[in-house]
Amino acid sequence: MNWQEFFTYDNMIDLAISIGIFLLFLVFRKLFAKYVFTLLLKLGNKSPTKLFAEIFIAFKKPVEWTFTVIGIYIAASYFPHFNQGNEFFKNMIGSMYIFLFTWGFFNLASADSIFFKGINKKMEFDKDNIIIPLLSKALRFIIVAIALTVVLQQFGYNVTGFVAGLGLGGLAISLAAQDILANMIGGFVIITEKPFTKGDWIVTPSIDGTVEEIAFRSTKVRTAADALVVVPNATLVKEPITNWSKMDKRQNSFDLTLTYETPQEKVETVVRQIDYLLKNNPEIDQETILVKFNKYNENGYNIMVYYFTKTTAWAEYVSVNETVNFNIMELLRDENIELAVPARALYVQDSRDSQEKNAMKRESDH
Repeated sequence: MNWQEFFTYDNMIDLAISIGIFLLFLVFRKLFAKYVFTLLLKLGNKSPTKLFAEIFIAFKKPVEWTFTVIGIYIAASYFPHFNQGNEFFKNMIGSMYIFLFTWGFFNLASADSIFFKGINKKMEFDKDNIIIPLLSKALRFIIVAIALTVVLQQFGYNVTGFVAGLGLGGLAISLAAQDILANMIGGFVIITEKPFTKGDWIVTPSIDGTVEEIAFRSTKVRTAADALVVVPNATLVKEPITNWSKMDKRQNSFDLTLTYETPQEKVETVVRQIDYLLKNNPEIDQETILVKFNKYNENGYNIMVYYFTKTTAWAEYVSVNETVNFNIMELLRDENIELAVPARALYVQDSRDSQEKNAMKRESDH
């Protein structure tokens, strides 16, 4: 066909109709976006679950492009010398519909969707929002994989062998990445069982510090020396974990040793007064307070002091203990009582005396 045969009067009429139909559907697309979608969104927002509103938002762009695809398909029937029944064209149109349908569900599978928000709220993953993005990505991957399979079948490809090849390849990859899979399983266990969360202070045989990040492969812990340690999750789940942040109160205990010159009534006074100080301190837990003269040390009377602070925060805990220590110091000063100090005797031989003795010995020998 030459250009003269194409630019005939009838062909120009058909071409104008084809272009007009396509432009008309573009107008329909604009009207839908401006009026129909706005109305549907208002109706969806009035529903109790907001599910319909989220569906409308997810499928907004795919529906807009659906008008374009329909316009192309109808306009093609009027396009001069174009065979609308062409197999390739029909497959392309079908693939476009599949793509738009997939696009909508892909948007709906977002980690911020109402479906995953419900799971997040029910499973209490708010603080460690890690598993929800993974589930979202997995669901999106499945949606895209199914869509790709349908499109390939649309064009006549046999996907059975392709899927079988993927299965064998996945098996080989899984065998080669056993450590990675073990860490991912460990991460899943940590996230679901929640032995600790972000911000918790944990102690294990391999790490002591504050949890900064929990991922599926590893957990990042900040130590007291401000070093960031990345611990594989497979290691963490195999070890006993002490979560100090989960304690309701925090223990403190120490011993005071009074000299043996301290009279008995003074020892009793110290025990009674320390007990009184602790029981009248609002920062001290009142369930377990022990102040006892419990044993004789080598250099004095030993008084055991044992209590719990109500706070578990490290800085506040140290502050409460400091107040207790100052109160005890003031008590001992008022009662004129001294703490026992371990005695040590140091014998030093004068080097000059030693040299003189050695010289006298040598002279007597001669």
